[in-house]
Amino acid sequence: MKKRGKKYREAREQFNRDTFYPPEEALELVKNMSSASFDETVELAVRLGVNPKHADQQVRGTVVLPHGTGKTVKIIVFAKGEKITEAEEAGADVVGGEELAAKIQGGWLDFDVAVATPDMMGVVGKLGKLLGPRGLMPNPKSGTVTFELKKAIDDIKAGKVEFRTDKVGNVHVPIGKVSFDSAKLAANYHGMMGALLRARPPAARGHYLRSVTVSSTMGPGVKINAQSAEG
Repeated sequence: MKKRGKKYREAREQFNRDTFYPPEEALELVKNMSSASFDETVELAVRLGVNPKHADQQVRGTVVLPHGTGKTVKIIVFAKGEKITEAEEAGADVVGGEELAAKIQGGWLDFDVAVATPDMMGVVGKLGKLLGPRGLMPNPKSGTVTFELKKAIDDIKAGKVEFRTDKVGNVHVPIGKVSFDSAKLAANYHGMMGALLRARPPAARGHYLRSVTVSSTMGPGVKINAQSAEG
């Protein structure tokens, strides 16, 4: 078993690990237990009642959190022609085409989100083995393959979060920073949970929200009573 540090153990003693807390109370606990020297990310972990091995039970989507994630996101855009100017004016950090693809093939991955216009996917497709495993591949379902570059970039900068189930049906997403006030964290939490409920596959049976936990980057997880959210 992994040995935890003193601060982690002290934080764990501040709440009952067997209790399922209301969302607002759980988030307040996470804020109060934060002890790192940096502004920790508040992370939401949800175990869903789905089997991702079946295509009709995979859960994936995006949501713009009401108060963003608190993270400055570095965006690159694959575009050509007049779309280059549109991307630059919208605030993209790097814009390019073949030369940008070559830079990535050379090992450069200093960005958080990649956006591409549909006519550039022939170039971007060659980067699948590099970008795919890192979750950086532009995808129409996440709104990152589009001709509407300004809207895509604005949404990402406003706090757009992509979520998807892992191999065992879990979803992990950031919903803010411990420096956020409690009301903003709660609004982000409810926004994310609403998106997950809207993304429920018709093939999912039984309880959809199996477990919900919130934690800070360095802190213990606090369980949330999520059954009321499922209705």
